[in-house]
Amino acid sequence: MSITTYTSFPPEMKGPSNKIGNEYHSSDKIEGFVYDGADGSQMIYWECNVDGISEEHTHRYGEYMTVVQGEYTVGINKKKYRITPGKEIFIPAHIPHSGTYKKHTRTIHWFGGKRAERETR
Repeated sequence: MSITTYTSFPPEMKGPSNKIGNEYHSSDKIEGFVYDGADGSQMIYWECNVDGISEEHTHRYGEYMTVVQGEYTVGINKKKYRITPGKEIFIPAHIPHSGTYKKHTRTIHWFGGKRAERETR
């Protein structure tokens, strides 16, 4: 076995049965894959293939995120939080937030509730 540096999540993590439908993300140029927790929470892996914006929104549950590659800037109450690889942020429930991401950014998010549905075929 060898250690590999990835520029994309491994194919095993991007199974078509876990792909998120386009209506659940900000651009058709990003891909998301969802995994459900037994407690109703979800983990989502995002790959951003373009620079983009996530407009201000809220969730009924908390959101934790970490950046694996690239850069994601979270906006909360007119303050910007630049998240780079290895950095983390937790956004409590009902807090309005927005985001901007750079091309080739990969993030992992945990949501304390159901955030997205899988793509229908």
